Amino acid sequence: MKQRPTTSPILFSVLIALMGVNPFVVSAQTGSATPAQTGPANSTQTSSPSPSPNAAPTPDPTASPQVIRVLEGHLELDDIIRIEVDKLAEWAGTNDPTKLVPYLNGRAIRGNYPEEIHASKNHLQFHLQITPENKDVWIDLLGEPSGTRRQVAFSVGLENQSPFESVFSLSHPLTLTVISPVYGIVSLVVVLLTAILLIRLATKTNLIRKPGLSPVPGKLTPYDLGRAQMAFWFFLIYASYLTIWLITDALDTITPALLGLMGISAGTALGEALIDTGKDDAQSAQLQQLTGEKQSLEQSIPELQSQLAEINARTTLTLEDTTSRDSLNKQVQDNRTRLGQVNQQIQTVTPAASRDVSRGFLNDILSDASGYSFHRFQIFAWTIVLGIIFVASVYNSLTMPEFSPTLLGIMGLSSGTYLGFKFPEQK
Repeated sequence: MKQRPTTSPILFSVLIALMGVNPFVVSAQTGSATPAQTGPANSTQTSSPSPSPNAAPTPDPTASPQVIRVLEGHLELDDIIRIEVDKLAEWAGTNDPTKLVPYLNGRAIRGNYPEEIHASKNHLQFHLQITPENKDVWIDLLGEPSGTRRQVAFSVGLENQSPFESVFSLSHPLTLTVISPVYGIVSLVVVLLTAILLIRLATKTNLIRKPGLSPVPGKLTPYDLGRAQMAFWFFLIYASYLTIWLITDALDTITPALLGLMGISAGTALGEALIDTGKDDAQSAQLQQLTGEKQSLEQSIPELQSQLAEINARTTLTLEDTTSRDSLNKQVQDNRTRLGQVNQQIQTVTPAASRDVSRGFLNDILSDASGYSFHRFQIFAWTIVLGIIFVASVYNSLTMPEFSPTLLGIMGLSSGTYLGFKFPEQK
């Protein structure tokens, strides 16, 4: 029987190696007990590959940014502030830092996005501005000022989410500048100088008094209600406009309702001036006419008396002389009677010196020649009420008030009533 040729184990291993197959593995697959079952080659197959040294680090989604420092600027409207936010770079890997906004006292300053972002340095820069989106927040922060500064908590965050953690909490707040000290001092000086000048001119001159010269030397004419009301609204609007600009940097703050109110006060003063001027002209013309008549009567009476004395000096009187004497006597009597009437009318037309002299501010604006008048008190009371509302609106909301048409109508009605009663009012 012919024996089968057998292949050498060494030759078999060489062939397997040339084919790129691990002989230990092959032996394992064929059931040979080899070290491949527990050897290091098996261990090499199950190990994971080592990372490349140039691969970018994976962002940590659990990073919690925190505001830790103010690098430049301070909290004030229209100012630039640069802050440092710890772990901003890691957070920016999975979020959009361009949507970050400042948070003051936990309220988002919406629309106030960063002007510069340096994520690698953890830096953000904001230009603090007031916009229609965040106007209400700024008004709440800056309104009702009790000083030039106030303390607030500060952070940043996305508009519709919670703000980041911050070292500037309520226990360690930042200072918010409500009014710039430099501009505040300058504006205060301007307002005070204007107030002092207005008060001095009002008390020492005829700025808000009735025009003309006082008949009593060293005395001033009475205060005028229309002019006083116009001065009141002028200073209130002037000081409020400057205050609102100083805090909010807003220039277009004069409302249409405010223009209407100014128009009512100006119209009241103008109407009063026209009525008083018409009265003065009529009174002056009447006084001039009566004065001329008085002078004529005073000249005619002596002439008539002289003619009468000449007739009485005659020794014998004819019928014609008697008739002339009786006629002259009647003329003298009539002229004397008329002269008395003219003198009385002149006294009535000519106001007493005391009427044209100030008796005090409230007395002057609330009364006329007949005493205190309700139509004067009415317009005075409504002016004070609207003035209080005006000041409260500016102080609380940093805006000029929007008076309703009904409220302006009440003010206009009061002014119209006052002007209507001015026509029969005695000077």
